[in-house]
Amino acid sequence: MPTTKAAMDAAKAEETAAQELEADGDEYVTVPLAGYDGVTKDVRALPNTRWRSSALRALNQGDFDGFFAGVLHEDDYELFEDLDPTAEGIEGFAQAVVRASGESLGKSSGPRGSSRSTRRR
Repeated sequence: MPTTKAAMDAAKAEETAAQELEADGDEYVTVPLAGYDGVTKDVRALPNTRWRSSALRALNQGDFDGFFAGVLHEDDYELFEDLDPTAEGIEGFAQAVVRASGESLGKSSGPRGSSRSTRRR
């Protein structure tokens, strides 16, 4: 049975992430993930503040398998595959993780201006 490069990359990312998580002892938040058919199951995910840049790159490139391999608990990845969520389900997942983590997602206030006024000379 041939496997795709994306599936192989996702499996490799999942294995690497699992080894790192085991070594780090990271904690997970439990959030709902909605499948394409309306079925919703709880999955364990890293808090959004612990998402690695490789997982975020995968998400930005549309590699959802790689993203979920990087942020889900290794035992919940197969559940993600079975649910096969839509874009709406993925968005709901991300929002649920943010709420459960207590942190905002990509809401940096940016640098603050100087409290001293500047005057042209």
